[in-house]
Amino acid sequence: MLQVLYILAFAVLAFLAIGNLVRNLFTLGTEAGRTADRVDHSARAVAPAQPPISLHPEMLDDRGQPIREPLLVMKSITVEDARSRLDALFDASPGDSSNPSSNSQPTDEA
Repeated sequence: MLQVLYILAFAVLAFLAIGNLVRNLFTLGTEAGRTADRVDHSARAVAPAQPPISLHPEMLDDRGQPIREPLLVMKSITVEDARSRLDALFDASPGDSSNPSSNSQPTDEA
């Protein structure tokens, strides 16, 4: 019986949420139409001065001018190239000079 109550409560909440979503979308659509009309009317009038855009300090160079170049450049490499680079890093890493894979080989002493 408790499961039926949970399902009923969930169904009621789902209908309320979907109704609220539809109402908000309808309101947003009507307000967007009103805003577009206002923009058209204000475009004919004198355009107000826009405040200067403030950028994050990391987006500015030493002179305070905005940076126009990409901040991150990624290079695509193949899987084989990445694997060979990782193997080279592993081989160059400090640690035991003996190869651990050769020590883990089973011996045939029967």
